[in-house]
Amino acid sequence: MIPVAEPDLRGNELKYVTDCVVSGWVSSLGKYVRAFEERMAELCGRRYALATSNGTTALHLALVTLGIGPGDEVIVPSLTFVATANAVSYTGARPVFADSEPDYWQIDPRSVERLITDRTKAIIPVDLYGHPVDMDAILEVARRHGLYVIEDAAEAHGALYKGRPCGSFGDMSCFSFYGNKVITTGEGGMILTDNEEWYERACLLRDHAMSKTERYFHPEIGFNYRLTNIQAALGLAQLERLEEFVEIKRRNARLYAERLAGVPGITPAPEARWARNVYWMYSILVDADYPLSRDALMAALRERGVDTRPFFRAIHTMPCHLREERLPVAENLAARGINLPSSVKLSEEQIDYVVRQIAELGGQG
Repeated sequence: MIPVAEPDLRGNELKYVTDCVVSGWVSSLGKYVRAFEERMAELCGRRYALATSNGTTALHLALVTLGIGPGDEVIVPSLTFVATANAVSYTGARPVFADSEPDYWQIDPRSVERLITDRTKAIIPVDLYGHPVDMDAILEVARRHGLYVIEDAAEAHGALYKGRPCGSFGDMSCFSFYGNKVITTGEGGMILTDNEEWYERACLLRDHAMSKTERYFHPEIGFNYRLTNIQAALGLAQLERLEEFVEIKRRNARLYAERLAGVPGITPAPEARWARNVYWMYSILVDADYPLSRDALMAALRERGVDTRPFFRAIHTMPCHLREERLPVAENLAARGINLPSSVKLSEEQIDYVVRQIAELGGQG
Protein backbone atom coordinates (compact mmCIF):
# COMPACT_ATOMS: atom_id res chain seq x y z
CA MET A 1 0.00 0.00 0.00
CA ILE A 2 1.43 3.39 -1.00
CA PRO A 3 0.57 5.61 2.00
CA VAL A 4 -0.92 9.08 1.79
CA ALA A 5 1.66 10.44 4.22
CA GLU A 6 4.77 9.15 5.96
CA PRO A 7 7.31 11.14 8.01
CA ASP A 8 10.98 11.23 7.08
CA LEU A 9 12.98 10.99 10.33
CA ARG A 10 16.40 10.27 8.83
CA GLY A 11 18.10 13.50 9.96
CA ASN A 12 19.18 14.46 13.47
CA GLU A 13 15.91 13.32 15.09
CA LEU A 14 17.38 10.28 16.85
CA LYS A 15 20.48 12.22 17.95
CA TYR A 16 18.49 15.06 19.51
CA VAL A 17 15.87 12.79 21.12
CA THR A 18 18.64 10.60 22.57
CA ASP A 19 20.22 13.72 24.02
CA CYS A 20 16.91 14.48 25.79
CA VAL A 21 16.72 10.97 27.21
CA VAL A 22 20.35 10.84 28.33
CA SER A 23 20.16 14.28 29.91
CA GLY A 24 16.83 13.55 31.61
CA TRP A 25 15.16 16.67 30.17
CA VAL A 26 12.15 14.96 28.63
CA SER A 27 9.14 17.10 29.63
CA SER A 28 8.35 20.73 28.84
CA LEU A 29 11.59 22.12 30.27
CA GLY A 30 14.75 21.78 28.23
CA LYS A 31 16.86 23.50 25.62
CA TYR A 32 15.07 22.10 22.56
CA VAL A 33 11.74 23.79 23.27
CA ARG A 34 13.29 27.25 23.25
CA ALA A 35 15.54 26.43 20.28
CA PHE A 36 12.53 25.17 18.30
CA GLU A 37 10.54 28.31 19.11
CA GLU A 38 13.41 30.61 18.16
CA ARG A 39 13.97 28.80 14.86
CA MET A 40 10.26 29.00 13.96
CA ALA A 41 10.17 32.72 14.78
CA GLU A 42 13.22 33.25 12.57
CA LEU A 43 11.73 31.20 9.75
CA CYS A 44 8.54 33.28 9.73
CA GLY A 45 10.12 36.66 10.46
CA ARG A 46 8.20 36.96 13.72
CA ARG A 47 9.38 38.41 17.03
CA TYR A 48 7.86 35.70 19.22
CA ALA A 49 6.97 32.02 18.97
CA LEU A 50 5.35 29.81 21.59
CA ALA A 51 5.24 26.02 21.28
CA THR A 52 2.02 24.22 22.23
CA SER A 53 0.83 20.64 22.60
CA ASN A 54 -0.88 20.60 19.17
CA GLY A 55 -2.27 22.84 16.46
CA THR A 56 -5.76 22.94 17.93
CA THR A 57 -4.49 24.17 21.29
CA ALA A 58 -2.43 26.78 19.45
CA LEU A 59 -5.60 28.12 17.82
CA HIS A 60 -7.58 28.01 21.07
CA LEU A 61 -4.80 29.74 23.01
CA ALA A 62 -4.48 32.45 20.34
CA LEU A 63 -8.22 33.13 20.45
CA VAL A 64 -8.33 33.29 24.26
CA THR A 65 -5.27 35.53 24.31
CA LEU A 66 -7.08 37.99 22.04
CA GLY A 67 -10.09 37.99 24.36
CA ILE A 68 -12.46 36.09 22.06
CA GLY A 69 -15.35 34.62 24.04
CA PRO A 70 -19.11 34.17 24.44
CA GLY A 71 -21.19 36.44 22.22
CA ASP A 72 -18.41 36.88 19.67
CA GLU A 73 -18.28 35.54 16.13
CA VAL A 74 -15.20 34.35 14.26
CA ILE A 75 -15.23 33.77 10.50
CA VAL A 76 -13.56 30.57 9.34
CA PRO A 77 -13.59 28.67 6.04
CA SER A 78 -16.04 25.79 5.88
CA LEU A 79 -13.56 23.78 3.79
CA THR A 80 -10.89 22.98 6.36
CA PHE A 81 -10.19 20.49 9.12
CA VAL A 82 -12.81 20.75 11.85
CA ALA A 83 -10.24 21.83 14.47
CA THR A 84 -10.34 25.40 13.16
CA ALA A 85 -14.03 25.72 13.98
CA ASN A 86 -13.79 23.65 17.16
CA ALA A 87 -11.17 26.00 18.61
CA VAL A 88 -13.61 28.89 18.19
CA SER A 89 -16.37 26.92 19.91
CA TYR A 90 -14.08 26.11 22.85
CA THR A 91 -14.02 29.82 23.71
CA GLY A 92 -17.81 30.09 23.71
CA ALA A 93 -17.73 32.16 20.52
CA ARG A 94 -19.61 31.13 17.37
CA PRO A 95 -17.79 30.02 14.21
CA VAL A 96 -19.30 31.57 11.08
CA PHE A 97 -18.54 29.72 7.86
CA ALA A 98 -17.23 31.34 4.69
CA ASP A 99 -17.26 29.83 1.21
CA SER A 100 -14.17 28.98 -0.84
CA GLU A 101 -12.99 30.58 -4.05
CA PRO A 102 -12.95 28.09 -6.95
CA ASP A 103 -9.51 28.71 -8.48
CA TYR A 104 -7.16 27.91 -5.57
CA TRP A 105 -9.68 26.43 -3.10
CA GLN A 106 -8.94 28.95 -0.34
CA ILE A 107 -11.30 31.09 1.77
CA ASP A 108 -13.10 33.64 -0.42
CA PRO A 109 -12.54 37.23 0.83
CA ARG A 110 -15.85 38.30 -0.76
CA SER A 111 -17.70 35.66 1.23
CA VAL A 112 -15.91 36.83 4.39
CA GLU A 113 -17.02 40.43 3.89
CA ARG A 114 -20.66 39.42 3.49
CA LEU A 115 -20.61 37.59 6.83
CA ILE A 116 -19.34 40.43 9.02
CA THR A 117 -21.70 41.66 11.74
CA ASP A 118 -21.29 43.81 14.83
CA ARG A 119 -20.45 40.59 16.71
CA THR A 120 -17.57 39.61 14.43
CA LYS A 121 -14.21 39.82 16.20
CA ALA A 122 -11.77 37.83 14.07
CA ILE A 123 -11.06 35.95 10.84
CA ILE A 124 -9.11 32.69 10.68
CA PRO A 125 -7.92 32.09 7.10
CA VAL A 126 -6.46 28.62 6.51
CA ASP A 127 -3.67 27.89 4.02
CA LEU A 128 -5.50 24.80 2.79
CA TYR A 129 -3.46 21.78 1.64
CA GLY A 130 -0.28 23.90 1.55
CA HIS A 131 -1.48 26.69 -0.77
CA PRO A 132 -1.46 30.24 0.66
CA VAL A 133 -4.59 32.32 1.13
CA ASP A 134 -4.84 35.68 -0.66
CA MET A 135 -3.71 37.41 2.54
CA ASP A 136 -3.69 40.95 1.15
CA ALA A 137 -7.42 40.72 0.49
CA ILE A 138 -8.16 39.18 3.90
CA LEU A 139 -6.04 41.74 5.76
CA GLU A 140 -7.67 44.60 3.88
CA VAL A 141 -11.14 43.40 4.89
CA ALA A 142 -9.97 42.98 8.49
CA ARG A 143 -8.46 46.49 8.61
CA ARG A 144 -11.63 48.13 7.33
CA HIS A 145 -13.76 46.36 9.94
CA GLY A 146 -11.32 46.39 12.86
CA LEU A 147 -11.00 42.60 13.09
CA TYR A 148 -8.21 40.36 14.34
CA VAL A 149 -6.62 37.93 11.88
CA ILE A 150 -5.23 34.58 13.03
CA GLU A 151 -3.50 32.81 10.15
CA ASP A 152 -3.93 29.04 10.37
CA ALA A 153 -0.79 27.84 8.61
CA ALA A 154 -1.06 24.29 9.97
CA GLU A 155 -0.63 22.76 6.50
CA ALA A 156 1.76 25.30 4.99
CA HIS A 157 5.24 25.01 6.50
CA GLY A 158 7.58 26.60 3.96
CA ALA A 159 4.83 27.97 1.71
CA LEU A 160 5.19 31.54 0.43
CA TYR A 161 2.67 34.29 -0.30
CA LYS A 162 4.22 36.93 -2.59
CA GLY A 163 7.63 35.88 -1.31
CA ARG A 164 6.70 36.02 2.39
CA PRO A 165 6.41 32.85 4.45
CA CYS A 166 3.04 31.57 5.52
CA GLY A 167 2.84 32.03 9.27
CA SER A 168 4.11 35.61 9.03
CA PHE A 169 0.69 37.23 8.51
CA GLY A 170 -2.00 38.56 10.79
CA ASP A 171 -2.05 39.44 14.46
CA MET A 172 -1.17 35.86 15.30
CA SER A 173 -0.44 32.74 13.29
CA CYS A 174 -0.58 29.06 14.20
CA PHE A 175 1.08 25.85 13.02
CA SER A 176 0.47 22.16 13.58
CA PHE A 177 3.20 19.52 13.68
CA TYR A 178 1.01 16.42 13.55
CA GLY A 179 2.60 13.27 12.13
CA ASN A 180 1.42 13.86 8.55
CA LYS A 181 2.50 17.51 8.30
CA VAL A 182 5.45 18.81 6.23
CA ILE A 183 7.47 18.76 9.44
CA THR A 184 6.35 16.83 12.49
CA THR A 185 6.81 16.50 16.22
CA GLY A 186 4.28 13.66 16.40
CA GLU A 187 1.81 16.04 18.01
CA GLY A 188 2.55 19.71 18.55
CA GLY A 189 1.74 23.26 17.57
CA MET A 190 3.07 26.81 17.58
CA ILE A 191 1.74 30.35 18.00
CA LEU A 192 3.64 33.25 16.43
CA THR A 193 3.12 37.00 16.90
CA ASP A 194 4.94 40.32 16.88
CA ASN A 195 3.01 41.64 19.88
CA GLU A 196 4.90 41.29 23.17
CA GLU A 197 1.80 41.72 25.34
CA TRP A 198 -0.04 38.92 23.56
CA TYR A 199 3.05 36.70 23.70
CA GLU A 200 3.38 37.17 27.45
CA ARG A 201 -0.33 36.57 27.91
CA ALA A 202 -0.18 33.34 25.89
CA CYS A 203 2.87 32.18 27.87
CA LEU A 204 0.94 32.66 31.10
CA LEU A 205 -2.18 30.85 29.93
CA ARG A 206 -0.24 27.97 28.37
CA ASP A 207 1.13 26.97 31.80
CA HIS A 208 -2.02 26.88 33.98
CA ALA A 209 -1.74 30.68 34.38
CA MET A 210 0.87 30.18 37.09
CA SER A 211 2.35 33.42 38.42
CA LYS A 212 5.90 34.19 37.30
CA THR A 213 6.71 35.64 40.71
CA GLU A 214 5.00 33.16 43.05
CA ARG A 215 5.17 29.45 42.28
CA TYR A 216 1.87 27.57 42.45
CA PHE A 217 -0.15 30.77 42.62
CA HIS A 218 -2.74 30.88 39.84
CA PRO A 219 -4.69 34.15 39.58
CA GLU A 220 -6.95 32.76 36.84
CA ILE A 221 -7.78 29.56 35.00
CA GLY A 222 -5.20 28.57 32.41
CA PHE A 223 -4.37 25.49 30.37
CA ASN A 224 -1.75 22.76 30.14
CA TYR A 225 -0.82 23.34 26.52
CA ARG A 226 2.94 22.78 26.77
CA LEU A 227 5.12 20.95 24.24
CA THR A 228 7.68 18.44 25.57
CA ASN A 229 11.42 18.73 25.09
CA ILE A 230 11.43 15.40 23.23
CA GLN A 231 8.82 16.65 20.75
CA ALA A 232 10.73 19.91 20.28
CA ALA A 233 13.91 17.92 19.61
CA LEU A 234 12.09 16.14 16.78
CA GLY A 235 10.81 19.47 15.48
CA LEU A 236 14.21 21.14 15.50
CA ALA A 237 15.72 18.26 13.54
CA GLN A 238 12.82 18.41 11.08
CA LEU A 239 13.24 22.17 10.60
CA GLU A 240 16.84 21.60 9.55
CA ARG A 241 15.45 19.79 6.49
CA LEU A 242 12.42 21.95 5.76
CA GLU A 243 13.66 23.32 2.44
CA GLU A 244 14.68 19.83 1.36
CA PHE A 245 11.20 18.56 2.17
CA VAL A 246 9.57 21.47 0.32
CA GLU A 247 11.66 20.89 -2.79
CA ILE A 248 10.78 17.19 -2.78
CA LYS A 249 7.07 17.95 -2.43
CA ARG A 250 7.21 20.52 -5.22
CA ARG A 251 9.14 18.11 -7.44
CA ASN A 252 6.57 15.40 -6.79
CA ALA A 253 3.78 17.87 -7.56
CA ARG A 254 5.41 18.68 -10.91
CA LEU A 255 5.61 14.97 -11.71
CA TYR A 256 1.96 14.45 -10.80
CA ALA A 257 0.88 17.47 -12.84
CA GLU A 258 2.85 16.41 -15.92
CA ARG A 259 1.49 12.89 -15.87
CA LEU A 260 -2.10 13.81 -14.97
CA ALA A 261 -2.27 16.39 -17.77
CA GLY A 262 -3.30 13.68 -20.23
CA VAL A 263 -6.02 12.17 -18.03
CA PRO A 264 -9.49 13.51 -18.92
CA GLY A 265 -11.80 14.23 -16.02
CA ILE A 266 -9.09 15.03 -13.48
CA THR A 267 -8.26 18.57 -12.32
CA PRO A 268 -4.76 18.75 -10.80
CA ALA A 269 -3.73 20.85 -7.80
CA PRO A 270 -3.51 24.60 -8.54
CA GLU A 271 -0.79 27.13 -7.79
CA ALA A 272 -1.37 30.87 -8.04
CA ARG A 273 1.30 32.97 -9.72
CA TRP A 274 1.85 34.78 -6.41
CA ALA A 275 2.20 31.60 -4.37
CA ARG A 276 4.67 28.88 -3.53
CA ASN A 277 2.44 25.90 -2.82
CA VAL A 278 4.16 23.27 -0.67
CA TYR A 279 1.56 20.64 -1.61
CA TRP A 280 1.19 19.30 1.93
CA MET A 281 -1.21 16.97 0.18
CA TYR A 282 -1.15 16.58 -3.58
CA SER A 283 -4.83 17.09 -4.29
CA ILE A 284 -6.99 16.52 -7.36
CA LEU A 285 -10.62 17.06 -8.27
CA VAL A 286 -12.67 14.36 -9.98
CA ASP A 287 -14.76 16.02 -12.68
CA ALA A 288 -18.15 15.00 -13.99
CA ASP A 289 -16.67 13.54 -17.21
CA TYR A 290 -14.48 11.04 -15.35
CA PRO A 291 -16.20 7.63 -15.57
CA LEU A 292 -16.05 6.90 -11.83
CA SER A 293 -17.34 8.93 -8.92
CA ARG A 294 -14.85 10.32 -6.42
CA ASP A 295 -15.62 7.63 -3.85
CA ALA A 296 -15.60 4.83 -6.43
CA LEU A 297 -12.19 5.98 -7.67
CA MET A 298 -10.81 6.00 -4.13
CA ALA A 299 -12.14 2.49 -3.49
CA ALA A 300 -10.67 1.20 -6.76
CA LEU A 301 -7.29 2.78 -6.02
CA ARG A 302 -7.23 1.14 -2.62
CA GLU A 303 -7.82 -2.25 -4.22
CA ARG A 304 -4.76 -1.51 -6.38
CA GLY A 305 -2.56 -0.61 -3.42
CA VAL A 306 -2.93 3.18 -3.43
CA ASP A 307 -4.11 4.86 -0.25
CA THR A 308 -5.99 8.17 -0.59
CA ARG A 309 -8.04 10.56 1.50
CA PRO A 310 -11.14 12.55 0.59
CA PHE A 311 -11.13 16.31 0.99
CA PHE A 312 -12.29 17.62 4.34
CA ARG A 313 -16.05 17.64 4.70
CA ALA A 314 -17.49 21.14 4.57
CA ILE A 315 -17.85 21.87 8.28
CA HIS A 316 -21.22 23.61 7.97
CA THR A 317 -22.77 20.32 6.72
CA MET A 318 -21.75 18.28 9.79
CA PRO A 319 -23.98 17.79 12.84
CA CYS A 320 -21.57 19.43 15.29
CA HIS A 321 -21.59 22.73 13.34
CA LEU A 322 -24.67 22.37 11.14
CA ARG A 323 -25.88 25.51 9.37
CA GLU A 324 -28.78 25.99 6.97
CA GLU A 325 -26.95 28.20 4.47
CA ARG A 326 -25.44 26.81 1.28
CA LEU A 327 -21.78 27.35 0.45
CA PRO A 328 -21.73 25.95 -3.07
CA VAL A 329 -18.01 26.17 -3.85
CA ALA A 330 -16.90 24.58 -0.58
CA GLU A 331 -19.53 21.86 -0.92
CA ASN A 332 -18.54 21.13 -4.51
CA LEU A 333 -14.81 20.94 -3.71
CA ALA A 334 -15.45 18.75 -0.66
CA ALA A 335 -17.47 16.30 -2.77
CA ARG A 336 -14.92 16.04 -5.61
CA GLY A 337 -11.52 16.25 -3.93
CA ILE A 338 -8.98 13.47 -3.36
CA ASN A 339 -5.60 13.66 -1.64
CA LEU A 340 -3.12 11.36 -3.37
CA PRO A 341 0.02 9.87 -1.77
CA SER A 342 2.13 12.89 -0.81
CA SER A 343 4.99 11.67 1.37
CA VAL A 344 8.50 13.07 0.91
CA LYS A 345 9.56 9.41 0.70
CA LEU A 346 7.45 8.94 -2.43
CA SER A 347 9.43 7.75 -5.44
CA GLU A 348 8.96 8.70 -9.09
CA GLU A 349 8.07 5.09 -9.81
CA GLN A 350 5.30 5.21 -7.22
CA ILE A 351 3.93 8.44 -8.72
CA ASP A 352 3.96 6.79 -12.15
CA TYR A 353 2.06 3.84 -10.71
CA VAL A 354 -0.57 6.03 -9.03
CA VAL A 355 -1.21 8.06 -12.18
CA ARG A 356 -1.29 4.94 -14.34
CA GLN A 357 -4.04 3.49 -12.13
CA ILE A 358 -6.08 6.72 -12.36
CA ALA A 359 -5.66 6.73 -16.14
CA GLU A 360 -6.61 3.05 -16.51
CA LEU A 361 -9.64 3.42 -14.28
CA GLY A 362 -10.62 6.39 -16.40
CA GLY A 363 -10.43 4.28 -19.56
CA GLN A 364 -7.08 5.62 -20.77
CA GLY A 365 -4.87 2.58 -20.47
